[in-house]
Amino acid sequence: AQSQPLILTLPDGGVIAIGKNNRQNDWLTGKWARADDWWFHTQKIPGSHVILRSTGGVPTDALVELAANLAAYFSKGRGSSQVPVDFTKRRHVKKPSGAKPGFVIYQQQRTRYVTPDEEKLAAIISAYKKQ
Repeated sequence: AQSQPLILTLPDGGVIAIGKNNRQNDWLTGKWARADDWWFHTQKIPGSHVILRSTGGVPTDALVELAANLAAYFSKGRGSSQVPVDFTKRRHVKKPSGAKPGFVIYQQQRTRYVTPDEEKLAAIISAYKKQ
C-alpha cells in the first residue's frame, strides 16, 4: 500500500492536506487541490506542498499562520527560526511540462515568516488528523 498525504480536518470544516513526498506533492497540487484553494511551500527550501481548503473563501490569519507553520515544519527548514513560506491561490501554481515530480513554479505569492513550534504542531496534527 502506498502512503497517503496527511489530511487534517479543522473544527470549522476546512481541510489542510500535506504531501509527504514528491509524488504526493504532485497529486495534491495537480489533482486534488481546487483553483481557489491556498497553496503553501517554503521559499527555496525543499519540503511539502501544503493545501488549505477553507470553508469561508478567504482564510483567517490564524489559518494562514497554521498552514505556513505546517509547511515550515514539513520541510528541511524545520529546526530553523523565521522560515520564509510562500503562499498563493492554487490557480497560480503550475507544473512545467516534463518537470520532475514535486517541481512547480508559482506567482502572485505572499511570504510569511514563521518559526515552527514542534510541540504545538504535533498536538494540532494528532487532534485534527483524519482517521
